[in-house]
Amino acid sequence: MSANDEILEILKDALGRAGSVRGRRMFGGVGVYFDGIFFAIIDDGAIYLKTSDETRPRFAAEGSRAFSYMTKNGRAELHSYWLLPERLLDDTEDLRDWASASVAAAKYAASQAKRVARPARTAQTAKPAKPHAKSKKR
Repeated sequence: MSANDEILEILKDALGRAGSVRGRRMFGGVGVYFDGIFFAIIDDGAIYLKTSDETRPRFAAEGSRAFSYMTKNGRAELHSYWLLPERLLDDTEDLRDWASASVAAAKYAASQAKRVARPARTAQTAKPAKPHAKSKKR
């Protein structure tokens, strides 16, 4: 069993009673889903949880950092996922609390992405109606 698989099992143990936790291999790591919502990344045996403006200071106070990865142009950071403090791996109750906050942040982000504002149609931007096709007489 790899380090990523062991970490996934820890998350499953912490959140398993509340819903379904599953992992999907991606880019050498594991994407973690709770009831179908993508909320964590496991990479090289470390967990990165989805954050929000409200939860990010909690991670920063623990000395955490954003998820980073290499690209052909150098290192890039994904600021919406932050490293879970290692102390939480031994504290199931706190881990459940942090992971639940991450799931909530992921659900909120998903709901906002679906609510992309579309400008209202006006008479000037409305598409003209298609003319009805005339039936052919035989």
